[in-house]
Amino acid sequence: MKRILRVAALCLAALAMLDGVGAHAEVVVADASGASLRLPAPARRIVSLAPHLTELLYAAGAGEKLVGAVDYSDFPPAAKNLPRVGGYSRPDLEAIAALQPDLVVAWQSGNPPAALDRLRALGIPVYVSQPDRIADVAIELERLGHLTGSEAVANAAAARFRQRLASLDRRYRQRPVVAVFYQIWKQPLMTINDRQIISDAIRLCGGRNVFGRLPVLAPTVTVEAVLAGNPEVIVASGMGDERPEWLDDWRRWTQLTAVRRNNLFFIPPQEIQRHTPRLLDGAEKLCQALEMARERRSSARSGGN
Repeated sequence: MKRILRVAALCLAALAMLDGVGAHAEVVVADASGASLRLPAPARRIVSLAPHLTELLYAAGAGEKLVGAVDYSDFPPAAKNLPRVGGYSRPDLEAIAALQPDLVVAWQSGNPPAALDRLRALGIPVYVSQPDRIADVAIELERLGHLTGSEAVANAAAARFRQRLASLDRRYRQRPVVAVFYQIWKQPLMTINDRQIISDAIRLCGGRNVFGRLPVLAPTVTVEAVLAGNPEVIVASGMGDERPEWLDDWRRWTQLTAVRRNNLFFIPPQEIQRHTPRLLDGAEKLCQALEMARERRSSARSGGN
């Protein structure tokens, strides 16, 4: 009996050692900059430098490890209580350092590169994220889960996201093409090109961005250019939950197909402009809007208009 107990004790000790090794194993993840980030163990104190990254970290099961976030990190509701470290375009480096993070999650196209270099110089590990396509959201969930030791939650969230994305793709990708003008703002009149993730949602729904070939990610355009492009649908996001008044300003241009057929649609920006699982909520609304435009196209043709 003593021999059996001794063997059992040795086995338990070995398992404990293996568990300790697993808990403190080095974590290696490639980021959007092309660098391989190495952590001695999963991160326990995280600062997020973009609202959508804050939301992604919660979705990946790492919300409880967040110790700071930038302004407008407002989803889920728990994110509103996090200490603030400035804005994504002007992060407060002193505030970040004071929180003693073992990981900063940054946004490649939103955070100043010089600020990220300063953080690295302080010895703070920085993971750079840049999901340019809808499918990249699932990849980011998995990477963040690996960085924070919450793989089970993150991988499940990524799987659900991919399943929903595939369902939308099967339903809408091959539908007749609809020309779309996506308006970010009125003054200046701003839109997006094909490299922006919203354009990926437009393609998913069987749409074509009329300004997709412009070289700038978020270009300024003119009313004359919109009239020349003659979109069948105009979609606006604005800044909040309410439909922006300036969306209906297009009604004065009755020569636009979008105006003649009443295809002026609003999608809340948090559902279409943030690189998070909620992006599929916005994409679904966009797909429904384009489907409505197709129905109105058929009605106009059958009516001889």
